[in-house]
Amino acid sequence: MKMTLYRLSLPLAHTFTIARESITTQPSLVVQLEHDGVCGLGEVTENNFYGHTLDSISTSLERAARMLNEYIDHSPIDLWPKMRDAMDGDMFALSALDIAAHDLRGKRLGISTWKDWGLEWTGIPQSSYTIGIDSIPKMISKLQEQPGWSIYKIKLGTPNDLEVVAELRKHTNAVFRVDANCGWSADETIANSKVLAGLGVEFIEQPLSIETSAGDKQRVYNESNLPIIADEDCQVSIDVPRCKGLYHGVNVKICKCGGLTPALSMLREARKLGMKTMVGCMVESSIGISGAAQLMPLMDYADLDGAVLLSDSPTEGVSILKGVVQLAKRPGTGAVLQHERLEQFQL
Repeated sequence: MKMTLYRLSLPLAHTFTIARESITTQPSLVVQLEHDGVCGLGEVTENNFYGHTLDSISTSLERAARMLNEYIDHSPIDLWPKMRDAMDGDMFALSALDIAAHDLRGKRLGISTWKDWGLEWTGIPQSSYTIGIDSIPKMISKLQEQPGWSIYKIKLGTPNDLEVVAELRKHTNAVFRVDANCGWSADETIANSKVLAGLGVEFIEQPLSIETSAGDKQRVYNESNLPIIADEDCQVSIDVPRCKGLYHGVNVKICKCGGLTPALSMLREARKLGMKTMVGCMVESSIGISGAAQLMPLMDYADLDGAVLLSDSPTEGVSILKGVVQLAKRPGTGAVLQHERLEQFQL
């Protein structure tokens, strides 16, 4: 089996700002697995916060190169622990390889990946569209450029967070979700939740830092007027049961947990524990989004607008139209890399 890595620079439609950083382009690594003329695609993006660069991810992937032929006769689910160990636990690298392996398997079987898992395409939620941190007029402009979504996710973590939501509320009746990216204290979260509940906000995502005490997290869980969804506090499989009693739900990120294989088990475990389930994304192309979208039958909430935030990319796959997921009419995850357009995006 042949593995090819493509380093891409993906341009954003707007500067994307969260509480930690701002970006105008997103470095991304596409993994292509090829066997007997059939190609599977996966993707992971560089991430400064978690310390993953395209160089470090590529190095980890090369460690698994000698084992790739095992995907010919074995499922990615069965091989996941072995591949994790081969890459010294580099979850970002493993996530891209695992997505590509599931895509390859689906294409070889001639079925969609979600069907391969025995899921049914029912009860599919709509995705939110993310409004990054900016001046209030600019955030209003971003919202108005993307009318018709039923859900908007607003990035917060500024000195005037409540004013931001109140001003945006004047321009749409859509559901709001807010993500403070670890930017609030426990007292701020509880106080803010009371105001935000009156502004049509559905839930608050990861308002507290990872380092916040369990006591403060439990206090927010008990006293918040809105559900609290874990993101940074729910990165890998063992974090799901740890979030029980501290969060009302979990946001699973494919790159953090190590791919579609662990994400599948994390979502099932969260549902067994009575927690709400969500899958989020990074700013990424439709290759990564197509992989994550295979999990939608297990989601209560979806945040899969990463490719919509780009101005262009050399990829095709699952699309998100005003929040509605449109599956690609291809097996596997449905992702395609447009090789004829690669040159203008390659790093």
